[in-house]
Amino acid sequence: MKTKLDPVTLEVIRNALPAIANEMAADLQRTSYNMMIYEVRDFCTAVLAPDGALICQNVGGVSHFVADLGVIVEDGVKRYGKDGFQNGDVIITNHQAVAGQHLNNIVIYTPYIRDGELLCFAMVRAHWIDVGGVSTGFGGGTRVTDPWMEGLQLDQLKIYEAGKPNEVLIKVIRDNIRFPDASFGDMRSQVAACKLASRRMDELFDKYGRETILESIKVVFDESERKCRNVVAGIPDGVYEAESWIDDDGLIPNDPVRIHARVTVSGSDMTIDLSGCSGERKSAINARTLAAARVAYKALTTPIEPVNEGSFTALKLIIPEGNIMMARYPAPMSGWSHIVPTVVDTIIAALAPAWPSFIPAAHSGLLGGSVAFFGSDPKTGKRFVVQSIEGGGWGGRPEEDGESGTVSVCQGDVRNACIESIELKCPVVIEAREFRPDSGGPGKNRGGLGIDLRVRNLVEGRWNLPRTERNKCKPWGLWGGMPSGGAAYFLKQPGDNDFKLMNVHRHPVPADSDVIVRTSGGGGWGDPLDRGPERVQSDALDGLVSLGAARDFYGVILDAKTFAIDAKATEAQRAKLRKQPRVDDQELPIRITQAAAE
Repeated sequence: MKTKLDPVTLEVIRNALPAIANEMAADLQRTSYNMMIYEVRDFCTAVLAPDGALICQNVGGVSHFVADLGVIVEDGVKRYGKDGFQNGDVIITNHQAVAGQHLNNIVIYTPYIRDGELLCFAMVRAHWIDVGGVSTGFGGGTRVTDPWMEGLQLDQLKIYEAGKPNEVLIKVIRDNIRFPDASFGDMRSQVAACKLASRRMDELFDKYGRETILESIKVVFDESERKCRNVVAGIPDGVYEAESWIDDDGLIPNDPVRIHARVTVSGSDMTIDLSGCSGERKSAINARTLAAARVAYKALTTPIEPVNEGSFTALKLIIPEGNIMMARYPAPMSGWSHIVPTVVDTIIAALAPAWPSFIPAAHSGLLGGSVAFFGSDPKTGKRFVVQSIEGGGWGGRPEEDGESGTVSVCQGDVRNACIESIELKCPVVIEAREFRPDSGGPGKNRGGLGIDLRVRNLVEGRWNLPRTERNKCKPWGLWGGMPSGGAAYFLKQPGDNDFKLMNVHRHPVPADSDVIVRTSGGGGWGDPLDRGPERVQSDALDGLVSLGAARDFYGVILDAKTFAIDAKATEAQRAKLRKQPRVDDQELPIRITQAAAE
């Protein structure tokens, strides 16, 4: 018999479930060992149903983790059977045949069993700083040739069974990773967060009972779906397409990796078809994930609502096997996340003709500027690893400029590591972390700025300074807005006169070497000549736009000393620029088309 829910009880349970995931996240952050978790926040916490349906995830959890949690539960239940779990079991997994990510993203999950019934799983996915192989410092990037080279593959293994540790498995892992104390400290934090979720679920079930809780979850799913459908119903029916690309796959130069999105809107239904993307590659740029499509859909529909399985029920996905976004094991996936933010941007850009007052220009399109330096500290003899993720600019929007120095759409509340923490714990000095002038694409609403991070290592060690993939297909502008500047890594060793552009992994450097991690800005939205002169003046005063860019792109003439606007000269300069060929959307790196409604 269907349980009748009163509105107050439903609302309490609706908010209690995400609160459990948020408390798990707080517990994980307070007790974890490595900065990628407690500073950078490269993790997510969640509760899932036995069929893999997402019940709740923490606010700010890494966005591109959420799409691929359910498949892990489905695979685990298939492996052990619904009756194959006991309270006290702890499962560890990172296997790319299912998880489809780099091996550092370790999943720990535990069953919640009540009165003999498996009701849900508590799960934490978090970035371990090392899993063996070349995984230290964000792995070997796109040059990894297979998963075995990347690190340890852990395939749905019970590291605790009914509360008893699997000492053999623990020893195997400890013996094959470089930072076992830190990693197992992180694992204990993950387990503690899962146990916390079980206690909170006990409290909910004790208070409201099984039928009320399960019926509430169903209603929450249905209402989330309805909210998404209401948004999609406001988009004109049609077939919308966009195409962009990554410069190359890291192995074959000048061989672009095609990204193609076909979005079909029919009433309140949306279909995202990525079958036009490149096939899987020999380099490690492959992924096996629904993340790009799901992140784009959530951003378009209910971005500030809590996420659950109902958030995606109305979305149909087409991603064929063998596609670069649905690569088949053992295709290498160490650099799996490199392409995902650009795929998200491409999906969203496809809807620009249908939703011109809503769709922004492209953001930096990479997963951030990775900072990865590692070695042994001669003073202590201990291994260390410096890790951070530096944000870039977001695209200009119909009503305002893009945000500056912010991580990608796929990273939730991920942030760069605190300078004081880095310098306290590792032998490096952060010389500068600053916005880069003119890195945002010019537009009526300017793109956000990228960052230059300058780091000096005080001891010898190894740097990961990979080539960036979006220098030919720069973050694009919309409606006359211009693309932004690109990203890069630079190195200057003692005795060098200048910084050199780099594309290396695990590159040995002596002490007192300097590195610049440069991130790109976002594209501009609208014609730069439509930007008010006072706004350009304000940007110049803040050091965000140079006097030359103000003149050449915005047509605003400013006094070199006082920054006063020369109104007459500005009028003449803008008249001159308006006569010149302007940026047309069809000439930008991305191609956007609108087909007839189906």
